[in-house]
Amino acid sequence: MQSESESSSPVTCVETVGPTPFITRRVFRRRDGSQLVWRSRQHRKGLVSRELVRVEDTSRVILRSLWMPGELNWWIGVVFAVGATLFALGSVISLAPQLARSLSLDSSHINAIFFAGSIPFTTAAYLQLFQAANAEELPDAPPNPNRLRVVFGWRPDNLGWLSSLLQFIGTVLFNFNTFDAMMPTLDWLQQDLLIWMPDMAGSILFLASGYLAFVETCHAYWGWQPESIAWWIVFANLLGCIAFMVSAVCAVVFPFPISSEYLVVSVLFTLLGAIGFLVGSLLMLPEAALKPESGC
Repeated sequence: MQSESESSSPVTCVETVGPTPFITRRVFRRRDGSQLVWRSRQHRKGLVSRELVRVEDTSRVILRSLWMPGELNWWIGVVFAVGATLFALGSVISLAPQLARSLSLDSSHINAIFFAGSIPFTTAAYLQLFQAANAEELPDAPPNPNRLRVVFGWRPDNLGWLSSLLQFIGTVLFNFNTFDAMMPTLDWLQQDLLIWMPDMAGSILFLASGYLAFVETCHAYWGWQPESIAWWIVFANLLGCIAFMVSAVCAVVFPFPISSEYLVVSVLFTLLGAIGFLVGSLLMLPEAALKPESGC
């Protein structure tokens, strides 16, 4: 005999999948016997569950993705791309002293580019956190017409929300670290406390965030899903997070002179991290442009 909640709900959950203790994929059975597949990432972002589009549809999806101002996911991708581009620009100029001299740019200008890039990173990260905090309820949950929007929310059992929260805090730390880097008179200890430590902590949070987003999409601790555009997005971002982590490790300042190669390696991996995030951000645009179809 069905319970009252089961009989009143239009769907019944018949299968759950995900890395313990999280659930990132659910299968619901409708009253007519058909199935509805729920995926955590697509649900929190209000996206459709679709794999890479057919070749003949690709051009139309790309064209549609160039301008979608009514879609929050589009804005998140664009703003992340702006931040990643500025980080890449600052890195390229740092690695090319002749280019910097030809543009009359010194270290203060380069640090200002990095700080400018941290602002859109934080903006996009917050938009993503806000989106995750206000995601719709599960398909089998009772309707709640009085539900209010929240600023941050509290969904610790949701991998997507946890990933978004950690990324947002990491971007705030990058705001501090890139701003402090514009101070020209810091000694080695002050540089470590004000620049390197926020960079290191932010990079750790970014790495944790990137892995949680990857796990959420794979429904397992590791997965290989090259047919999925969502997988490519989180995979590119995860590679970017790993690169940022290497960059932070190599950026520590010592009270004695060390080889300049460490600084070069740090900036190089900052560039690689920015490229990873740029690729992931740009892929979010066609993901947002996919038209709805069956599934959740």
